[in-house]
Amino acid sequence: MSQPTLRVLYGSQTGTAQDTAQRIARQARRRQLQVQVSPMDSYNVANLISECLVVFVCATTGQGDPPDNMKNFWRFLFKKSLPAGSLSRLDCAILGLGDSSYPKFNFVAKKLHKRLLQLGASVLLPVGLADDQHDLGSDAVIDPWLTSFWGKAVTLYPTLADVTPLRDDEPLPPTYTFHFLDGVTEKTDDRLSIPTEQPVPSQSHPFPCRLVSNRRVTDVSHFQDVRHIEFDITGSNIEFAAGDVVMMHPRNSAEDVQQFCQLLRLDPDATFRLRATDNAAVPARLPQPCAVRYLVESYLDINAVPRRSFFELLLTFATNELEHEKLMEFSSAEGQDELLSYCNRPRRTTLEVLADFPHTTAELKVDYLLDLFPEIQPRSFSIASSLQAHPNRLQILVAVVSYKTKIHKPRRGLCSTWLASLDPAQGEVYVPLWVKKGTMKFPKEKDTPVIMVGPGTGVAPFRSALQERVAQGKTANVLFFGCRSQSKDFYFRSEWEDMTKAGHLTLVSAFSRDQEEKVYVQHRVKENSELLWDLIANKRACFYIAGNAKEMPASVCDALKEAFQQEGGMSAEEAEQMLTAMERSGQFQSETWS
Repeated sequence: MSQPTLRVLYGSQTGTAQDTAQRIARQARRRQLQVQVSPMDSYNVANLISECLVVFVCATTGQGDPPDNMKNFWRFLFKKSLPAGSLSRLDCAILGLGDSSYPKFNFVAKKLHKRLLQLGASVLLPVGLADDQHDLGSDAVIDPWLTSFWGKAVTLYPTLADVTPLRDDEPLPPTYTFHFLDGVTEKTDDRLSIPTEQPVPSQSHPFPCRLVSNRRVTDVSHFQDVRHIEFDITGSNIEFAAGDVVMMHPRNSAEDVQQFCQLLRLDPDATFRLRATDNAAVPARLPQPCAVRYLVESYLDINAVPRRSFFELLLTFATNELEHEKLMEFSSAEGQDELLSYCNRPRRTTLEVLADFPHTTAELKVDYLLDLFPEIQPRSFSIASSLQAHPNRLQILVAVVSYKTKIHKPRRGLCSTWLASLDPAQGEVYVPLWVKKGTMKFPKEKDTPVIMVGPGTGVAPFRSALQERVAQGKTANVLFFGCRSQSKDFYFRSEWEDMTKAGHLTLVSAFSRDQEEKVYVQHRVKENSELLWDLIANKRACFYIAGNAKEMPASVCDALKEAFQQEGGMSAEEAEQMLTAMERSGQFQSETWS
């Protein structure tokens, strides 16, 4: 049998599945195999019937949902009208990327595997279920899974065994080439201009919204800087409801852009055109022509903790013996614990790694920039306001991420640090935004009560919901809010007090550090078991949780099940079943993030 073309299709939300798909493609190219990589939604799914070898790499998002760039593919594949044997020519393999701290671990990969079998595909090996929680991260599963996959591929296509693969430190051709232009200015005019015919803003067409205010809402003595930020969305066609999220692409700081350009000996003011070396599309977010400064500031993720693939690519440029040896170790399966100690645990950034490998960095060729550095991924924030209370405005609540590791310089969140630095008092500031439907849905019926548990910035979507519900005359609202101290980080305190006085809200608060014994929202849920049982069992109240995915959601669920047992006379098993039934029907919903 002749050699096949390998098709690698990915569904990726944060870029990890895309990175893994590209790694598989590099391994294929080293084996002199023809390979095509694309997001599932950029691929014509009807062509699957004529493919012979496909690897599907997919992440699972939120509550077991497929990533945004595979949703259309997913809908098509699950059409009831597809005949049972329609994929009988297809040999395939499925690799899932998940996190076992979430209840629906690798749900998308498992469901895809089942569906492909139903459609008659031949699945070459068991579905790979990579787990971010593993001590060595996802690679603990991916490495042996890939070894097994290539073994199966050689059995199917024996001619692959005759090829001597390229060594790991031999460079592959770049995906793009840079063509520098003399005396040409960057085409930037349309990036922040407002088109006359404004479509509904989307990732490919965000709307530049004016920043109206950027206010710190925690006490100056509090360790955490939290911002209440407001945008003017007049004329944008942006619409949203409670539970929806706003999306944006952050930017690297001027200081980091300058350091990067110095390390790589790039002129930030130089302009270039990109040309694809095969049939890859030029990234839509990059103007043509484009300035180096714009590429580094707005597109290349130089502040992320680099993935193993970065070290694999860096290795191909290393001529210094010591650096070559270290990069070889970081790229190998055996060196992953070393890499975790060097990079992941202290959260070392790509920019810092470049500075640690000066000889190799000096050898980097500009054509490889887009292979080496991933694209900055969009960030999402729960919308914290309602258009019914604040017309033409969109508000968010942002905790500015800053923490210490063994590295001297504090680690900072890219998006929150960038947002905190924007000051409308220094001149007009515009941020390109678009809105995405959230997973939380609030009841339409006027008399259905809602119970919301939102500690910290988790309260943001509930502020939006409360403003919306009060405007609609829905007053059966209970909010459990938790923070460290009543005087330091009690977000929107005066608003909750006004709503309570007006009879629109029952507020239950937990201030964990204001007394010797730490008190959290789950303790307050337990104390209010009688109220909660009455609302849920007798009035069909909907129950919502939003906030940090660490211990809080599980602890709140345990407290709720205890209330079912105590007030409803249920066994532990019955309480568990009741919560599961509530989740299935949408009476219980949660939106948590790590």
